[in-house]
Amino acid sequence: MKTAIPCYYHLEVEISSESVDRVRRILAAHLRHWGLGILVEPVCRCAGVLLRAIETHGTDKNTVVEMWWTGQHLITAVSDNERDLPHPHFGPEGYLAQIAALSDGWGNYPATNGKIIWFSHRARAADGALLAPAPPAPDLRSACQAPREVPVAGVGAPEEVEAVPAAVTADASAQRADESCPRMVERSTASDPMPRTVPAV
Repeated sequence: MKTAIPCYYHLEVEISSESVDRVRRILAAHLRHWGLGILVEPVCRCAGVLLRAIETHGTDKNTVVEMWWTGQHLITAVSDNERDLPHPHFGPEGYLAQIAALSDGWGNYPATNGKIIWFSHRARAADGALLAPAPPAPDLRSACQAPREVPVAGVGAPEEVEAVPAAVTADASAQRADESCPRMVERSTASDPMPRTVPAV
């Protein structure tokens, strides 16, 4: 998480239909301040369940809400001045069943002037700690086909050579070969009007 310093918050409030939502907003603000925004939804829902039960069935509406952050667990406790749990707390759809479903652990015990119901949540991740997938490693085929850079030691930069087409190179070679072989031309006479070329011996 963002902080491992133990934190504590204490709130005394008289429960009414308007104050339940206000207490939930206060708890959410403190959780975000502690860097525990990931726990806002389950903690506020559990606290809201208990505060609604006190609003509906409690004769004394004075309530104390406490939160402890240990660095790994967040413990929230709601205490009131009624020693007995009202009947809607029990059963498969009761308040305690909802607390058990929304938290990692819970319990209740009698206090000096009433009872305390607590629940805990384990912080599993920090805010914004998104896991980026690691890039896949190249397979053997792509790794073998990767070109390798071979350093070449040179005194200076190589001279630029203009590319010459192969046909032009072949014609120039043939012309040089013809020039190296002299040809004798016999002049024509009156009886043989066509000149004849005699190959050099």
